Amino acid sequence: MSDNVVHLYKDPDPEDTPSTPPTPLTVVADTSAVPLWVRSGRAIRRMATDERTTTAGRIIVRHSLYTFNGGRIVARRTWDGKTGARYERMLRAAEAAGNYEVAEEWEERLQRFRDARHRRRMDLLHSPVDVAKGVGVAAAMSVGTLVMLGVVMALNTKEFGDVITPLMATVDFIGLLIRIVQVVWGPAITLGPFLALLALWGVGRHQQAAPQWALPANVRSSEGEPITPSIVVKALRDLGIPALRNAIKEMGDVGASMLSPITIAGCGVEVDVTLPSGVTTVEVQQRRRKLAENLTRHEHEVFINIPPAARTVRVWIADSGALDEPIGPSPLETDETMTANYKTGKAPWGQDLRGDAALISLYQRHVLVTGLSNQGKTASLRALALWVALDRSVQFWIADLKGIGDWAMFDGIADVLIEGPTDEHVIQATEMVEEAVEEMNRRIEARRLDPDVVFPPLIVLVDEAQLAFMCPVKGEDKRPYGGSSSTSRYFMAVRKVHNQGRAVDVLMWQGTQDPTDQNLPKLVREGAHTRASLVLGTESQAEMALGAKAVNGGAAPHLLRQGLDKGTLVVASDGIDIPKGQSSITVRTHFIDDDPAKEIAARAKALREGITTLRVIERGEERDALADIAHVIGNAARLRTNEVLKRLHALDAAAYGDEWTNDRLKGLLEEHGEEPKKSHGVMVVHRDHVLRALANRGPDGSASASE
Repeated sequence: MSDNVVHLYKDPDPEDTPSTPPTPLTVVADTSAVPLWVRSGRAIRRMATDERTTTAGRIIVRHSLYTFNGGRIVARRTWDGKTGARYERMLRAAEAAGNYEVAEEWEERLQRFRDARHRRRMDLLHSPVDVAKGVGVAAAMSVGTLVMLGVVMALNTKEFGDVITPLMATVDFIGLLIRIVQVVWGPAITLGPFLALLALWGVGRHQQAAPQWALPANVRSSEGEPITPSIVVKALRDLGIPALRNAIKEMGDVGASMLSPITIAGCGVEVDVTLPSGVTTVEVQQRRRKLAENLTRHEHEVFINIPPAARTVRVWIADSGALDEPIGPSPLETDETMTANYKTGKAPWGQDLRGDAALISLYQRHVLVTGLSNQGKTASLRALALWVALDRSVQFWIADLKGIGDWAMFDGIADVLIEGPTDEHVIQATEMVEEAVEEMNRRIEARRLDPDVVFPPLIVLVDEAQLAFMCPVKGEDKRPYGGSSSTSRYFMAVRKVHNQGRAVDVLMWQGTQDPTDQNLPKLVREGAHTRASLVLGTESQAEMALGAKAVNGGAAPHLLRQGLDKGTLVVASDGIDIPKGQSSITVRTHFIDDDPAKEIAARAKALREGITTLRVIERGEERDALADIAHVIGNAARLRTNEVLKRLHALDAAAYGDEWTNDRLKGLLEEHGEEPKKSHGVMVVHRDHVLRALANRGPDGSASASE
């Protein structure tokens, strides 16, 4: 055992001091005991696995097979040109695809080709005699022509010998051609085979006719390689659907007959695939990830939809990495002159996958935007509201139940703005929606009396609406604010707006996250005309967000990438242009940051006059009715009394309930020496009168003695 010990340091000399470090020794491995055949094998293995050796091997194999397979390709093309093989392959492909009408057409073409070939072969029986006659006649005419030309020359020169001069010149020219051929023939015979091999190599190289492992590194990776018919057919063949694989195998090299022309579509390409008999579109849709990987793409870069044609799927394939590029700023940011028209215009929401502008109409449409948290829900919804705000006729009532300032720029645009996440804010939001129901009923009654009356659009917007549905608080009447029962105040108010609000332009917009049956009841989500979803966790959530029909038609927000596809929405709506045959469209929305949003909101405020946003305050405070009246009037010179009452109710429904009528409002103002006046036959409250009453009242808030 001691003989096998290797000492890394020599033994210290007894004379050395303890502080002197030991001297290191170099250990040399003894290879004499390793057999020669083992050392040779290791050397050969190192040489064989060396990168330079493998690279050289690939080059040799690749270019050799380019030449060999190029010859096969040329031979196949020649055979196809001389025989009916091409027609027979197309006939078999049509039969394998179950398209018997096309099969009959190819059979007819094959028969015409065979008839024409038979006629050509029969003509060959008579061609030798015809050729001989033609050659004799041509030779006689040529000699006669040359002799006549010589006669003309002899008459001109008065020399009889010039009669044969053209004939001799022709003979000399033919002799020169023969000598040229004799000189060139040898090198041509030598170089001809090499030139032919070079031509075959060129054909093989163009077709990449070599095994995948022998191709160059950039081709082997196939990252972002162009989509060709052969690549699509191979990807379909390898999906793992037996009927599809067998049909493509029967088709042979004409499997591309399943495909429509591959067309450029935005930042990718699009192709329709007619599936063979026995293969359903659902089977292909369920294998989206595998299809994407077969096409050397990521899953999010391939979308499968169902076009109108039966047994057909439409595949959109993005250019590699194209969907990770930003789409640029919103036109609302770049065009400071842009305005909106709620009725006839369309909001510039973003771009579709083709790179075309995604414009959406919001006219008389309830909106629902959902998705996982922190994926761009509020930004997507706010972008629509900012565009609509540029139409001065549209009114907003907004409840932001997140309460971190995402909607603060609507102060001065919205008539009501509630901001906060507490149960108290949910109660205020619920009462706001209930007030919208009352406004809707007032409008319906007015429409009944005057069918021609027109109302300004009112958008009631609740962001983070899941807090309202999940609120556990009950009111004094024991009715819950949240929930999805017939006694739920928020749920029932939203349902009423969904049912009748569209007819009188009272619209419900909601943003909610991570939808479930508890925080987004079925009747509410199905009441929205425009349903849009960011990334979701499961297919069942996707069905909740967009509906089963849209998901069955190819909508797949659950396949978007969390964190990477922020702001990408799958939209189901009749307000946006969706390709024919599809049930949804994927939109990459423009992101408008807070500062640009404030600038756009400032432009919207400049279009409006006298808007004072009611910021609903906490309950339980003692109200100063006169100060509240001044607050709700805002910058308006005067306001109708019924509008003042409506705003007071929105400010605090408990303090300004049904007991607040025109008479009570009039009595309050008369106590302070002011009273409503008529303007154009309508009772109004003047802002200056209210401010004067505030300035003149006593310290205790009562009317001053001088009044």
